[in-house]
Amino acid sequence: MSRFKKFVKGMSLTQQLMSVVLVSLAFFIFFLLVFIFGNINTLVSEQLFTSIDGTQLRVINNFKNSLNKDDIFIGVDPNVIHIIYATDDTKEIITNAKTTLDPELDRIFRENLIVQTSDLVRYDSSETDLSVVYQIRRIDVSNFIVSFVPNSYMDQFKLALVNGVVNILLVIVGILFLLLMIWVGYLIHSLKQIEIYINKYRKGENVELKMDRNDEVGELARAIVGMNKEIRRQEQLKEEMVQNISHDLKTPIATIKSYGESIKDGVYPYETLEKSVDVIIEHANRLEKKVHSLLLLNRMGYLIEQDKGNDKTEMKDVIEKVLLSLKVIKPQIKLKTDLTSCSYYGSEEPWRVVIENILDNALRYAKSEITIDLKADHCIIYNDGPNIPEERIEQIFKPYEKGSGGQFGLGLAIVRRVLTAYHYTIRIKNLNMGVQFIIEKEKSDSKITKDELATL
Repeated sequence: MSRFKKFVKGMSLTQQLMSVVLVSLAFFIFFLLVFIFGNINTLVSEQLFTSIDGTQLRVINNFKNSLNKDDIFIGVDPNVIHIIYATDDTKEIITNAKTTLDPELDRIFRENLIVQTSDLVRYDSSETDLSVVYQIRRIDVSNFIVSFVPNSYMDQFKLALVNGVVNILLVIVGILFLLLMIWVGYLIHSLKQIEIYINKYRKGENVELKMDRNDEVGELARAIVGMNKEIRRQEQLKEEMVQNISHDLKTPIATIKSYGESIKDGVYPYETLEKSVDVIIEHANRLEKKVHSLLLLNRMGYLIEQDKGNDKTEMKDVIEKVLLSLKVIKPQIKLKTDLTSCSYYGSEEPWRVVIENILDNALRYAKSEITIDLKADHCIIYNDGPNIPEERIEQIFKPYEKGSGGQFGLGLAIVRRVLTAYHYTIRIKNLNMGVQFIIEKEKSDSKITKDELATL
C-alpha cells in the first residue's frame, strides 16, 4: 500500500487525472458489457416475439380471407417461419418453410398444440438444446399457427445487437474521452499559468495573472494574486516604516549627542544647564518610548504564553490606573466612565497595555470627550473624533500601517495581538459623532495556536 501511495505521489497531475479517467471508463464499459451479455437472451427474445407477433397476425388475416396457399405468406417477414396446423381429420400443414421441418421441432409443436388451452402461448427455448423462440396462436376451432425463427437468424440477430451496442459504446466513450481530455488540458493550462506566475513573482519579475474562471482554480488564482499584492504592500510599508523609525530614532539620538557634547565643552544649548539636561531627558524618554513599543510588539506573544491560563485581571482597577496617568496629558478632554467591577481573563500588564494604547489613540483624535463603559461582557471606549473610513478599519490593526497623521503606530497592532491571544475580539463602530472601540469575549473558546499568534 505504501508503495502504491508513493507511486501515485510521483505522478504528475495530468497522469493522475488521466489514470482516473481511464479506470473509470474501463469499469463503466466492463459493467455495461456484463449487463448486456448477461441479459442478451432476454433482450433478443423480447425483440423476436414482437417481430413474430406482427407478421403472424398478417398471416392469420390472409388465411381467414381464404387466399390460396401461395398467397397466404405474401408481405410477411421471410425470416419468420410459419406453420398452420389443421387439427381436424385432414391434418393439413401449410408453411412458408423452404426446407424440411426438423422432426424434433414438429413433434414438440404438435405436443404443445394438444395441451394448449389459451388462444396465445409463447415459448422461449433459446437457452435449451432447441435454441429457438416460438409462438402458438389459435386461428379458429380446428386451426393453429406456430411461428418461429431459425437458429441462424437468432445468431445473426444477437451478433448485430452486440455489434450495435459495442459501436455505440465506442462512440460514447470516444466523445467522453475527448471531452475529458479537453477539460484536463484546460485545467492543466490554468495550473501552469499559476505556476509560471509564482515562479516569476519569486524572481522579482513584474508579472500579472489573469484567469477568467469562476471555479476553485479561479478562486485559488485570485487568492494567490491577492496574497502577493498584500505581501508587496506589507513590504512597502515595512520599508517606509524602517525609514520613518530610523528618522524618528535619529532625531532624538542626534539631539542627545549634540547637547551632551555642548555641555561637555561648557556650552549650554538651551539657556541653562538644567534646561539643557531637561531637553536631553525629554528626547531620551521619546527614544525609550519608541524602542519600548517595538520590543513590546515582539515580547507580547512571549508574555502571554507565560500565563497559566487561569489568570484573571480586575479591569476596573486597570482602567482607573491608566486614567490616573493619562488624564493629565490633555486636561481639556473630558473623561467619563461607567465602570463595573469585573474580571477579564489574562495578566494585568498586557491588559494595561491594551487600555493605554486604545486611550492614547482616543486622546489623539478626540475633540472634547472620551467615555469608557466597562461591563462583564464588553468594554466600550468612545471618542468624539472623526470617523474612520470603512476600508481602513481592519487595516489599522496591522503592525506596519500608517495612521492618518502619517505616523507608523504599533499600538493597535499590540492591542489586536493581546486580545486575540486572550480570546477577545475588538471591533470599531463609526457613530454619527465619534468612534467606538468595542472589546468582547470571543464566541468560540478555541485557543489560538502559536503559529497563528506569530502572524498577527
